[in-house]
Amino acid sequence: MANAPAGQMLVRNNVFKEFKGTFTEQFVLQQLVAMGTPTYYWSSNSTSAKIDFVIQTDKRVIPVEVKAEENVRAKSMSEYIKNHPQYALKGLRISMSGYRDQDWMENIPLFGIAKYFSEANDFLQDRAL
Repeated sequence: MANAPAGQMLVRNNVFKEFKGTFTEQFVLQQLVAMGTPTYYWSSNSTSAKIDFVIQTDKRVIPVEVKAEENVRAKSMSEYIKNHPQYALKGLRISMSGYRDQDWMENIPLFGIAKYFSEANDFLQDRAL
């Protein structure tokens, strides 16, 4: 959709300077779709805040923020979670950074998407029994 020439993909990382966030989000979406995970998107009508993906399981709703770097911030997700305490949300950030578990958010590396969701599904199924 970006109309980036195919040759640009093969020459160093020129395309990633401008489109790396978009391509990273696309990679995550392809992983989620391949696993059969329905995904949704959220944006605010009054601000520029957005959540890249929202995933609903039988047990919880997970706001997901995707970052193409290691130096990451998740301001929109943080604000969304703070502004909706009644839902007891815990966000998921997917980035180039390693695994980290904080009170309000977990970070997983890009290469760990399938494992994270397969383990999360196993955990949720075990808890339901």
